[in-house]
Amino acid sequence: MIQRKSVTKNRSLPKSPTGIAGLDEITGGGLPKGRPTLVCGSAGCGKSMLGVEFLVRGALQYNEPGVLMTFEELPEDVVTNARSLGFDLDKLVAQKKLFLDYVRVERNEIQETGEYDLEGIFVRLNYAIESTGAKRVVLDTIESLFTGLTNAAILRAELRRLINWLKEKGVTAIITGEQGDGTLTRNGLEEYVSDCVIVLDHRVIDQVSTRRLRVVKYRGSTHGTNEFPFLINENGFSVLPISSLGLAHDVSNERISTGVKRLDGMLGGSGYYRGSSVLVSGTAGTGKSSLASYFVNAASKRGERSLYFAFEESPQQIIRNMRSIGLNLEPSVKKGLLRFQASRPTLYGLETHLAVMHKEVKEFKPDIVVIDPISNLINTGSPTEVRSMLLRLVDFLKSQQITALFTSLSSPDMKSLEQTDVGISSIMDTWLLLRDIELGGERNRGLYVLKSRGMAHSNQIREFLLTDQGIDIRDVYVGPEGVLTGSMRLAQEARERAQTTARQMEIEAMQRRLERKRVAMEAQIAALKAEFQGEEMEIARELNQETQLVNQLQMDEVAMARSRKADKLIARRNGNNGIEVV
Repeated sequence: MIQRKSVTKNRSLPKSPTGIAGLDEITGGGLPKGRPTLVCGSAGCGKSMLGVEFLVRGALQYNEPGVLMTFEELPEDVVTNARSLGFDLDKLVAQKKLFLDYVRVERNEIQETGEYDLEGIFVRLNYAIESTGAKRVVLDTIESLFTGLTNAAILRAELRRLINWLKEKGVTAIITGEQGDGTLTRNGLEEYVSDCVIVLDHRVIDQVSTRRLRVVKYRGSTHGTNEFPFLINENGFSVLPISSLGLAHDVSNERISTGVKRLDGMLGGSGYYRGSSVLVSGTAGTGKSSLASYFVNAASKRGERSLYFAFEESPQQIIRNMRSIGLNLEPSVKKGLLRFQASRPTLYGLETHLAVMHKEVKEFKPDIVVIDPISNLINTGSPTEVRSMLLRLVDFLKSQQITALFTSLSSPDMKSLEQTDVGISSIMDTWLLLRDIELGGERNRGLYVLKSRGMAHSNQIREFLLTDQGIDIRDVYVGPEGVLTGSMRLAQEARERAQTTARQMEIEAMQRRLERKRVAMEAQIAALKAEFQGEEMEIARELNQETQLVNQLQMDEVAMARSRKADKLIARRNGNNGIEVV
């Protein structure tokens, strides 16, 4: 079993990494090692630049010296052109890591007589490879060698001999060729003798150009078969793999603030999920960019980075406009926590926009990305193309755990505001809808959460206010007349306050009347009590007098009996102080 595993491992195709961003991912690790690769395309599509960067990256990153043999450009021209990409070829030549050679081929000097071969080229190539220990070779371009030749048999034989010779030398080679009419190259032969064929395309649609790359074939290896956009800029050649990234990205339970406290409350009290995709749609002037700006400002307060792609306003215009609602974004820009990338949508094609965004995200490594607005991209492609591009962007950002906020302009004449021009609402995790509410001769803004996956959220429409103190979200008035906002809400609130005040005054008057009655009752009770106490004292006095009179009469009777010398007198007191005679 161990032996079987070893055999499987040995059968895997060795590859030479290009070091070009994205290309190694598409090709599954690089170009076939020790084999030739054909790079073909029309003029100006970037064939030579790809070859130069392949050599430079090999020398700098993988310690593999290279040879560039050009049949069209002089070495000094190649050095100057490469310098625009940040590559110093002169330094590499001085370090024996790069060999530049120019073979002059003039059409008017070529006459097809007798045998024609490339023996002289083999000698020069062999010297260059041996003198530098080269592992990589670029031949630019192959058609120049066969200018004026019409014998297809000779062409095929010499090409096959060249390919076999390069394989025998064990170098990884790139051969560039001009695209033909209906064929990959002018002669239509190179693709049959190359192990890997890459086609570069520079197309212009509706006056917008886009560069694309496609791996047509790759013997012995799987590879990406789609068309991939690529860029050539000051940092070199970069390819964006835009095939489906699947749905295997990680998710987070962490919540981050929207920057507006009451909006956080509408989203379960904690804001958006980190790494989620948020859509803010609405008609013009409803405050979409303002919500986006408050979101990136909250991220800056947390010390997080934000990348803001603006397709309508310049960075300075956005900063100025946000000051009018109490928000200053300039400190965040100066601290390096906020970066603006502003351009018109028609500057690039859709795929190039996607490649630029991919590049900026890779370089800046943001926590938050804002695209404002995505609806403008529809000017550079059809709704289906825009949706496809945005789907790839959403997948890419989710794979990086980046929270993305997209704004979208809704057309006032749309049948329903609960849809977008590019139809991407279904792939969004949270959707906020801003709308105009026209009542009483004025227009006011309303906000509600259309959906927010994975959390309980408010289902109420709130009034959305932009003031010089910032964003204010207030409860709307809902009554018999419907939803009231703005002046009508203020008038209704004033009426309700007046009614509340009147009811309060009536309650206070009733309380005062009750208090007066209580005081009067207590006064009556006090008077009756005083009268009762007076009568009680008078009756007690009279009872006391009557008791004393009875006692006196009894005493008088006893005294009278004594004076008459009764036979036997027994005088004693009873319980009533009376005198009993026995």
